[in-house]
Amino acid sequence: MNPWGSNPPKRRDKLFIVAEILEITREGSLKTQVMYRANLSFTQLNNYLNFMLKINLLEKVMRNEKEIYRATEKGTKFLHRYREITELLKTESENSKNNVKIPPPHLLKRG
Repeated sequence: MNPWGSNPPKRRDKLFIVAEILEITREGSLKTQVMYRANLSFTQLNNYLNFMLKINLLEKVMRNEKEIYRATEKGTKFLHRYREITELLKTESENSKNNVKIPPPHLLKRG
């Protein structure tokens, strides 16, 4: 499955990856699910999860004896603001070809 359509971005920046992880964990996800859906190595995933837990964008909860990662209220607010900013940039990039990377559509959906 390619969430970016036919032309995936060449490089994702850190905020893009944080937003992607938050989208994946909105309803709660296992670590391996996050790793595969965000297309991250195990080391990269651990770095992002530790960082996001430390600044309270994610929380780790136990469900059926499994560790589940879930976006916090702060994480949900971050994701909402990230979407707003990317929408503004998307509008600007349509007016001028400034090569701004726009996140994939699944991160731009409201919800």
